[in-house]
Amino acid sequence: EAKNQEIEQARRALEEKATELSLTSKYKSEFLANMSHELRTPLNSMLILSKMLTENSDGNLTSKQVEQTKTIHAGGADLLELINDILDLSKIESGTVGLEIENMHFADLGEYAKRNFQHVAEAKGIGFSIHSAPNLPRTIRTDAKRLQQVLKNLLSNAVKFTEKGSISLAMSVARSGWSLDNECLNRAGTVVAFAVADTGIGIPKEKHRIIFEAFQQADGSTSRKYGGTGLGLSISREIARLLGGEIKLESEPEQGSTFTLYVPAEYVRPPEKPRKGTAPAPSVPLLEGPEGTAAAAVQAVLALPAVEEVEQPVEDDRETIQPGERVLLIVEDDVRFAQILLDLARERGFKGVIVQRAGRVTQMVKSFSPSAITLDIHLPDRDGWTVLDQLKHDPATRHIPVQVISVEDERQRGIGLGAVSYLIKPVSKEALEKTLNDLKEFSERPVKRLLVVEDDEVQRKSILDLLGNGDIQTVAVATGGEALAALRAGKIDCLVLDLSLPDMTGFELIAKMKEEFGERAVPVVVYTGKELTPKEASELRRYTEAVVIKDAKSPERLLAETALFLHRVESQLPPVKRKMLQRDRDSDPALVGKKILIVDDDVRNIFALTTALERRQMAVVNAEGGKVALALLKNTPDIHAVLMDIMMPEMDGYETTRAIRKIAKFKKLPVIALTAKAMKGDREKCIEAGANDYISKPVDVEQLLSLLRVWLYR
Repeated sequence: EAKNQEIEQARRALEEKATELSLTSKYKSEFLANMSHELRTPLNSMLILSKMLTENSDGNLTSKQVEQTKTIHAGGADLLELINDILDLSKIESGTVGLEIENMHFADLGEYAKRNFQHVAEAKGIGFSIHSAPNLPRTIRTDAKRLQQVLKNLLSNAVKFTEKGSISLAMSVARSGWSLDNECLNRAGTVVAFAVADTGIGIPKEKHRIIFEAFQQADGSTSRKYGGTGLGLSISREIARLLGGEIKLESEPEQGSTFTLYVPAEYVRPPEKPRKGTAPAPSVPLLEGPEGTAAAAVQAVLALPAVEEVEQPVEDDRETIQPGERVLLIVEDDVRFAQILLDLARERGFKGVIVQRAGRVTQMVKSFSPSAITLDIHLPDRDGWTVLDQLKHDPATRHIPVQVISVEDERQRGIGLGAVSYLIKPVSKEALEKTLNDLKEFSERPVKRLLVVEDDEVQRKSILDLLGNGDIQTVAVATGGEALAALRAGKIDCLVLDLSLPDMTGFELIAKMKEEFGERAVPVVVYTGKELTPKEASELRRYTEAVVIKDAKSPERLLAETALFLHRVESQLPPVKRKMLQRDRDSDPALVGKKILIVDDDVRNIFALTTALERRQMAVVNAEGGKVALALLKNTPDIHAVLMDIMMPEMDGYETTRAIRKIAKFKKLPVIALTAKAMKGDREKCIEAGANDYISKPVDVEQLLSLLRVWLYR
């Protein structure tokens, strides 16, 4: 009985210890999340302001000063990476990390590595190569972002510690090489090995274990040659375990190193091993340290990572694309419909690449340089309007024709944002075939045709001088009748129209065009000096893509609107016209004059965001707390949108947003949440509280402007 009592007391003591350690882990996680916020908040203003200085839009900085601000911005970006590392470590230790399981093509992984490290290796004078085994499957089903993070850490270290020779990434199917007790790898149907090899300084045997510990390095002395925190390999090891794999090291001093990451080709959830009297054991042990016993106890109370299946596998053509081939990027989360588009695209000579999430579109556009894009509006992670807006406001991508295919009947909005055409689901096979034929014809025709309808000869010549260049063919006419004849004679890609014509008004010409050629057969940009009545302006918005009133800034606006609808490649325009387009972007009519309320308790953030928005000619008011914001909203009737910081004292952003939504006249006021905590689930919590959208700090100003354009339109 005495022995049983001792055992029972020991069991209770262990349970209490495990509970205490669980709370400690929770508190540490919350502390690090809050510390992340405190660090990111000043960093946010530093990055925004330094980025604006590097652009030197006023032209009043010397080239040396621009270089100095670039150095400041680069330093801030490096600091952000360190903050992210510490936050990753806290998430892994506390069991709050989540996985998003999706299909990723090995071709994309190779392209990712090449894009990030080829030029770095060349700048350092070392070789860089990527090898893919012929027996590799087409895809790997895992958390793509986390896998890329590990490869980036391993390749960064290889570049860092290699002074001469080369580094390489080899991807192959592995039959052995991992630990015998790794259940996930043992029961995986296929195991993939990613071997990162270098000819660098190498690592002594006695240091092989220590380099994987948090904050540890092979050389940790104050006189060490190589800097860094020593977090990269520690995080990589724990992420590998999250993915059901592990990392092995082979290295000798002065002989180079090979780090091999083994992961299942198909994600396998690590097994739970519940212990009597404790919570289930986690898949991810706490980082080992001197308190080995305590770490083991904490290990018993951590939860398995939350797993979210975000993408179904679709076999597309990304691995067989050759230089010079036309690529159609299909942005569509409905797998069956995406497959139909892919088959029809192949019949027309396109290679098809399918993307099911908005967040990956930018990366895929950079990787594959598509000739055209089809875009669904309802995507699982972000609104398709934001994708279209970002594509059309980026000088590097705005020339790519985008075909919107959506259940929403917002054709006018899609064409106005720069889509080449708009289809409403459900779509017939014939309509899809015609659309893809049009995209093929558009991509094969290097010179686009512009029709200018202007009766004043001087004005007509000035328009031709402004818009003309080798990439477009311009047809100029003086009457409505000549315009209709030109439209009948051949394909016109964009029409510039003056409303005052000798034989008919511009309104009558638009009506005749609609009757003969169908609604929106050609994008129409009205260019007029006529003062429009509200009724005329409303009618023009229904049937034309843009209205440019002749004034001091109208040449930039006209050039920008026609360049958008003609899908001109901005980099191929003369420098003078590129500068005009940049000036136009800085005075975006969708943003000019809009009044934005910034709610933030940090005056540095308010200053940085105010500076960025006022540069776009927006009016800004601010409130340093939730209660002040509510009072200001009630007393300022013309606020168009709110930027809401989440972490604020007394009344946080969630509570303030809920309070705003309780007021009837603010039910539809756009509220964009800003947070620096960057924890999983933050976006969902913000939307649930009533925010329309979410952006994390440090704020990407272009992404913020895109969100504002989308929600201000609504």
